[in-house]
Amino acid sequence: MRKISIDKLNSLFSAIAENETLYLPVDTKAGAKFEKWHDGAVLSDALNTVRSAKDFFFPQTENLMDFKVDGKNIEIIDTREECEDFVIFGVRACDVKSFEILDRVFLAEPVDSYYKNRREHGVIMSLACTKPHETCFCGTFGIDASSPEGDIVCHMTGDALCMDAKTEKGKALLSRLDSLTEETDGKAVEEQKKVTKERLAKLPLASLSADSFGAGKTEKFFGAPEWKELSQACLGCGTCTFVCPTCQCYDIKDFNTGHGVKRFRCWDSCMYSDFTKMSAGQPRLTQLERFRQRFMHKLVYYPTNNGGLFSCVGCGRCLSKCPIQMNIVKVMKKLGGKEND
Repeated sequence: MRKISIDKLNSLFSAIAENETLYLPVDTKAGAKFEKWHDGAVLSDALNTVRSAKDFFFPQTENLMDFKVDGKNIEIIDTREECEDFVIFGVRACDVKSFEILDRVFLAEPVDSYYKNRREHGVIMSLACTKPHETCFCGTFGIDASSPEGDIVCHMTGDALCMDAKTEKGKALLSRLDSLTEETDGKAVEEQKKVTKERLAKLPLASLSADSFGAGKTEKFFGAPEWKELSQACLGCGTCTFVCPTCQCYDIKDFNTGHGVKRFRCWDSCMYSDFTKMSAGQPRLTQLERFRQRFMHKLVYYPTNNGGLFSCVGCGRCLSKCPIQMNIVKVMKKLGGKEND
């Protein structure tokens, strides 16, 4: 494990940016967001960014390919460029876990080469939480906010940033920073973990359990009468899906530019009335059905198809951003029985 003084963080960021593009959370008028580092950029103190680091691997909008049509002849133009090497600093434990959930979708056969390319070129420098919010419930899904995963796991102690490389990519990067860092025994990190765990145990949602949900529970929950009450106030705005680090639904559309056709992939939301709408009609006609689909996917469908892994990481973004305060926690409490009373 290596460490560097807090007052030398700018030197650390500068050294990383010499070889890779560096992104880190900074404060904006709209809240914390990941931005490209530049000299003078100040690392945000916010617990989490408004939108997750998912955008780096699965961007909200991307040009997949172009077409040129000449009569009956169609020329397909691959618009992809080899992704630059980049580093994301300050990714929290919940967001790091979301990458595993996305990997199981986009890296399963047939592999999504666009996503794969970005994953191979990215290095994750995660940052352990020290002051979790009341909306956090990552522990419900077995995530330890005090000890995240990542290529390099970072801990911000009182006067230093401690870094522990966990993968080959992480080791390669950290070795290039040897001249700026020094060895540490990690005692300060262990002490910090202990304090953070105590804080996590006192959070309002610390006892929230997902034990009632999981693989093979479709029949139990699909027809539950509670869905009507839960979905009644839902606006279908899709805010929850756009701030969620694990949502992976998208739409593909072609646009005629007058000089050819561009094919774009854009995020979509299962909460929208036209989601998966086909010429034959809309498979989910009511907001109740669309609402149920979102939470059944997080808590039942995804675990059924992925060895019990839930498609929620407890980041709390949907709790803080939903305009009517409807979220996955309320669903779990309503349907989860006595264990979530």
